[in-house]
Amino acid sequence: MNPSLNRLVSIIGVPLDLGANHRGVDIGPSAVRYAQLEEHLQALGYSIEDKGDILPNKPNCSYLDESNLKYLDEITRVNTELCAIVAEEISRNRFPLVLGGDHSIAIGTISGVLQHKQRLGVLWFDAHGDINTAETSPSGNIHGMPVAVRFGLGHERLLGIGGRRVTLNPQKFVMIGVRDLDPGEKKLLKKLGITVYTMHEIDLFGMAAIMEKAIRQVSDGTDGVHVSFDMDAMDPLHAPGVGTPVLGGLTYRESHLAMELLAAANIVTSAEFVEINTVLDHRNQTAKVAVALIRSLLGERTL
Repeated sequence: MNPSLNRLVSIIGVPLDLGANHRGVDIGPSAVRYAQLEEHLQALGYSIEDKGDILPNKPNCSYLDESNLKYLDEITRVNTELCAIVAEEISRNRFPLVLGGDHSIAIGTISGVLQHKQRLGVLWFDAHGDINTAETSPSGNIHGMPVAVRFGLGHERLLGIGGRRVTLNPQKFVMIGVRDLDPGEKKLLKKLGITVYTMHEIDLFGMAAIMEKAIRQVSDGTDGVHVSFDMDAMDPLHAPGVGTPVLGGLTYRESHLAMELLAAANIVTSAEFVEINTVLDHRNQTAKVAVALIRSLLGERTL
């Protein structure tokens, strides 16, 4: 993407940490803003409108019904609001850029995009599969479930966000950087036939070749492409401030190359960057890396 295609960007903060194990990701949107996201994007020629944050409440109890899903009520409320805001910004011909917060917010982001783009392609950068359900999740943490929800699997409350049962096409969904999957996730990914490029494939073939295949797959026959980037897709050496770090992840340059190739392809219509945990970070390093990746995704080049 570049300003000549759509110079209107709406920043939406979602400081939600109820879907995760660790506190700290609720400060992620503020950390990214502090790393001068808006100033950098304005320098690239974008017109920025910061919509502020969707503020979550802090329930006293994790479980408010008979499910084993933690904070289901509040996560549903926040994602419902996020869905409406994302849909509204797209209707205004603006590019929604969502800042998390934990990865459960992808339920609301993608639901909002699906209000306008029902043939949506998705590139999911993550160390994890995030495709658990209440039956397969070992923790009950909803940040490990957004992919399952967007394929129509999960709790009725989550499936009803957006009011329309439009689901993603597994053939237009690609995961990149995966290296930590639960047993139930492995079975479901194989059952749905989702393309997963683990770190093994990236090591073997290189990021450029992987991205060429992924871009072709998610853009062919779709009316938009959403990028969901969990910062734990990167190796903790480069992005230490994440809640669930996994060794052996994407390098700084591999991550930038992926974003640069997406920018050159001019296919991305929405994006979110999530799971920046400032409590575990070093001098806001991970937020600064996130801003650098966003800049590359939106067209910044060295020369």
